[in-house]
Formats: sequence, C-alpha cells, structure tokens
Amino acid sequence: MSGITVGLVDDQVLFLNGIHSVISSQPDMSVQWQKTNGQDGVNSAITNPVDVILMDVQMPVLDGISATRQITEKQPTTKTVILTTFDDEDYVLGGLSAGASGFILKDAEPETLLASIRTIVAGDAVISPRATTHIISRLHRKVADPAAETSVLRLSPEDHARLETLTGREREVLTAVGRGWTNTEICQRLFISMPTVKTHVGRVMAKTGSRDRVHVALFAYRTGLVDRSDLLDS
Repeated sequence: MSGITVGLVDDQVLFLNGIHSVISSQPDMSVQWQKTNGQDGVNSAITNPVDVILMDVQMPVLDGISATRQITEKQPTTKTVILTTFDDEDYVLGGLSAGASGFILKDAEPETLLASIRTIVAGDAVISPRATTHIISRLHRKVADPAAETSVLRLSPEDHARLETLTGREREVLTAVGRGWTNTEICQRLFISMPTVKTHVGRVMAKTGSRDRVHVALFAYRTGLVDRSDLLDS
C-alpha cells in the first residue's frame, strides 16, 4: 500500500535524524530522502518527487525560502512546509511568498508534526484558519514597504481580475475563510451544508490561485474583503 512520501531538508543532522525516526515509525509514511542544504533539497525534489517536504530556513548553499520558491516553480505538486518558530515573522512572510503550504514549529510534539503532514496531504493548510488570522494581523504591522520582494500583501491587477471571477456566495466564503472561520462555522453562519461549503472553498482556491486556506485568507486580506477589525471581531 502506498503512503505519504516525505523529503527532509535541514543542516542539523541530529534534528534531521530525529524527524526521520518519528516519520518512519508511521505505517502510512516514509522518508524518501534527507538533505542538509537547500540546493540538494531542490535537486532531490525534482529527481525524486515526494508528497511533502519539511524545509529548514537557515542553511548553507541555498536557504529554505529560496529552495521553497524553486520547488514551487519546478515541482508544483509537492507541498513544502517551513520549519520555523511562530515569532519569526520574516520567515512566515517569506515562506508564504515562496509558496509554502504551512509552518511547523521546531519544538512541536511528534503527534503535531505527524498530524500536520497528514493535513497537508489532505489538501488543507498546516496552520489552522484561526491561527492564520493572527499571522495576518502581525504581518500587517511588520510590512512597511508594499513593494518589498517578499510581500504577500500587495494588491495586483491579477488579484483584481481573480476577484471579479467570484460569485456572490464565493465572496462570502472567501471572506469567511479570511476571518478564520472553520468549515463548520461557515455552515452554521451562512446556513449552507458541509458539502456545499467544501465545494465553494475548492472553487475559491482555484479561482484565486491559492494553494491552501492560508493563501485564501491572505488573498481576502490584501483585496480588502477582510481587514484588521474583522480579524479582531471574528
């Protein structure tokens, strides 16, 4: 039976081996390769694609943010998860801009790590929608230059065009995701069924070019459908 395939990229060998042991203990997961710098990670992602890559940030040869950007461009079906600390706002911002599907704390419990990998493969984000709203709020304070290369909060002509393709209901769902509502909350507050919610969320992701709920929420924020007061009130 095929399972979830994982690649590991981290220059701390002891940490790398520890994660390898945790993942390999699971019957539905296997580590296909592990590398100690970003460039080797990119090369392996291309020659031996996996479902998920756990990527450190600070590494020799090529850093994790740059490696994530290359993997996103060259192997878009692979989900990359940044290994970082929650307070590293620059890493969060850079990772989102590069196409990361989420973030895992380096001091996370093994159960959290494993659950996050399964969540990513299932098509959702590692970070819960509620946690996403806090990140967005902090990014708002952090980003002073809207022209910064790593900014994911810029509003582009493409964003305007994508927004115009959404139906009224899809805009409602987009706004709800941006406010941090779970699918269950969307069901209850918009009075629609769970299958309908999942259909709308899928269409919103496709129309906005979002890889997961994290990027849907950021799209809602930068297009003005959700602002900081919405995040505080939701």
